[in-house]
Amino acid sequence: MNTGELTDLGQQLRVDSVRAAAAAGSGHPTSSMSAADLMAVLLAHHLRYDFDRPGHPANDRFVLSKGHASPLMYAAYKAAGAIDDEELLTFRKHGSRLEGHPTPRQLPWIETATGSLGQGLPVGVGIALAGKRLDHADYRVWVLCGDSELAEGSVWEAAEHAAYEHLDNLTAIVDVNRLGQRGPTRHGHDLDAYARRFQAFGWHTVEIDGHDVDAVDRAYGEAASTKGQPTAILARTLKGRGVEAVEDREGLHGKPLPDAEEAIAELGGPRDLRVRVHQPPDARALHSVPTGQFAPPRWDKGEDVATRNAFGEALAALGSARADVVALDGEVGDSTRAEQFAKEHPERYFECYIAEQQMVAAAVGMAARGWIPYAATFAAFLTRAHDFVRMASISGASLNLVGSHAGVAIGQDGPSQMGLEDLAMMRAVHGSTVLYPCDANQTARLVAAMAGLDGIRYLRTSRGAGPVIYGPDEEFPVGGSKVLRASDRDRLTLVAAGVTVPEALAAADALAEQGIAARVIDLYSVKPVDRGTLRRAAEETGCLVTVEDHHPEGGLGDAVLDAFTDGRPVPRLVRLAVRTMPGSASPEEQLHAAGIDAESIAAAGRLLVEEAIVP
Repeated sequence: MNTGELTDLGQQLRVDSVRAAAAAGSGHPTSSMSAADLMAVLLAHHLRYDFDRPGHPANDRFVLSKGHASPLMYAAYKAAGAIDDEELLTFRKHGSRLEGHPTPRQLPWIETATGSLGQGLPVGVGIALAGKRLDHADYRVWVLCGDSELAEGSVWEAAEHAAYEHLDNLTAIVDVNRLGQRGPTRHGHDLDAYARRFQAFGWHTVEIDGHDVDAVDRAYGEAASTKGQPTAILARTLKGRGVEAVEDREGLHGKPLPDAEEAIAELGGPRDLRVRVHQPPDARALHSVPTGQFAPPRWDKGEDVATRNAFGEALAALGSARADVVALDGEVGDSTRAEQFAKEHPERYFECYIAEQQMVAAAVGMAARGWIPYAATFAAFLTRAHDFVRMASISGASLNLVGSHAGVAIGQDGPSQMGLEDLAMMRAVHGSTVLYPCDANQTARLVAAMAGLDGIRYLRTSRGAGPVIYGPDEEFPVGGSKVLRASDRDRLTLVAAGVTVPEALAAADALAEQGIAARVIDLYSVKPVDRGTLRRAAEETGCLVTVEDHHPEGGLGDAVLDAFTDGRPVPRLVRLAVRTMPGSASPEEQLHAAGIDAESIAAAGRLLVEEAIVP
């Protein structure tokens, strides 16, 4: 396309953005209008993409980080022939594929869900990393950002990581339209302010007038030819460009234009231009399929092994069996034991340093390219990345997260290092799987099982060594549990997971000496929970004690209660959990102080049984 045709295409994208928002009665047309010329030039001249084959290994990747500008993306899809005008006007309506903020659930051309600002560039870094280090492909990653979201710290985690990894296949296009939701942005139209920041992180920068299509064209070409550095194109634009009543005016964010018909006429009226997007070059399949059988590490009953150690060994073994498994760590690989994967498969190991948001985002980007990521850090530090986990679920991403050093059982490090909210956090994620193994063989089996699951999968591991309870050939289906003690004389059931399982077994022994038979359930699958086993235990013993190294809200106790939410009678129940703020002490002292050690469990169980028999 020549200059005039590119300008005309930009106007068409504006018109269609206005029309879509008007039909919906909501949306963000002014934010779409500012970036229309940037999108027009990218679509017509620089993007290499086969819309009929969104999985083509050489397709460029586009991420709309400013997800509220979705009308612009959908208008571009129409111009490319991927959707028609009738579908465009279903924007934001019930049952439409064209959601208010884009997700890949129904549209195969979308890489990741956006709308929580500050996430597009971090995920784009993950996709670009996959291209450079895993796929060894020459596809480019284009991320369209808004200037408001550059206030997010996650953007600068991404900026530093991209420069450190020399991701010259990554281009950030920043739509600097000066206006945020409630008024001007921090730096307004000061392109130099943004340039200094990107340059400080090691990026190549280009400053342009974002409505000069020839300047935009040259900038994209410069980005594609820059070697060794990612490029940030800083484009000065006007929100609501082309319509005098809304152009560069405050108070119009997130609203359809006041008079859509008049605005469309001012923009030159509807058009029906079609763009022939450049096809990607021929390319081989990006990565191989699984290469062999998983041979899990094995431990004998009675050995003392930390589940974090078992995780590291199992992940390394899984990496030998599956060429599509990758590992990411937040500069704690020596503690999480992810470093064992790094030693055996360094080409598939990614050190993300202490940037947990970027770690999870990179994993999301790699998952979008078909890889199976395992991202590990301390359970406590995953809280910082929870919004990325939430958005990964919205994307339908398949992601394995591993949180080590969970609970008060870590001992002397104190509460800042103790993951005591992680089970609740991960259980609350839509479609998630939450696993909490108690021994090494169980951990190894669950690490392998996670690779075949969908959605967000979370594995909680422990710092200290614990006894190996199960044999190496035992199976642990997700959604199951293990009944470790049972008899027809049981008067209560102890339900535990992870570090509290050995404590529950010891408590059962103590209760037996007092003439109280106790059933013990290892509820290693916290979500989905084994409802059948829990219901049988309630029916047969009448009393349940749950014990968890976690706060009482949202953890194991709540998972057990979920088994009785369909109208079934709730058994007599005592929930032992960490209810006070811990300090520094030995692991044994911590468990006792929290009331979740064997002595405390036995005392609670005995009292529950005694109360149950009082007439």
